[in-house]
Amino acid sequence: MNDPLPWPQPVTLHGPLATLEPLSREHHDPLAAAVSDGQLWKLWYTNVPTPDAMMAEIERRLNLQASGSMLPFVVRDANDTIVGMTTYMHIDAENRRLEIGSTWYAQRVQRTGLNTQCKLLLMSHAFETLRCIAVEYRTSSLNLASRRAIERLGAKLDGVLRSHQRHRDGTLRDTCVYSILQHEWPAVKSHLEFKLQSRG
Repeated sequence: MNDPLPWPQPVTLHGPLATLEPLSREHHDPLAAAVSDGQLWKLWYTNVPTPDAMMAEIERRLNLQASGSMLPFVVRDANDTIVGMTTYMHIDAENRRLEIGSTWYAQRVQRTGLNTQCKLLLMSHAFETLRCIAVEYRTSSLNLASRRAIERLGAKLDGVLRSHQRHRDGTLRDTCVYSILQHEWPAVKSHLEFKLQSRG
């Protein structure tokens, strides 16, 4: 008897402003170039890899994919240039839950419609194809920009996990946990589609 396929399976997701494709080792060089745009690793409360550590980060994500707990993507912009990474993570196949996270983008595409497009693609696939009952977002309590961005998506704060893990510099991190539930998705989807149309 064959073992069931892991949930979810790798997939490429397309939108007008962004394409998400499964991460591979061949993406190393463009990812190292993308992360250098803005030197994103300098934000101490994030876990963005340096260019020198990019291959180790790719291997880490692929190993988590092999264990069934992550599905990593690279992000391409409308010009087909790789500009970042994102993932489905903390995958709970039995309960049909997952988190969207471990996301970073080159500085030049931040505060554009690209992030909204990516979240629309990821959540559409999660709720409409994978039939998730909930999609989570997590961030450091100190990452105010990330918290505001998550709240703008329409996610609700579930709570704060105090001293949940450590920041890269070793200090303790309080983690804010947000979620969007299956019955909330239609309204959230309409909101994200309106935001993208308003930019056009």
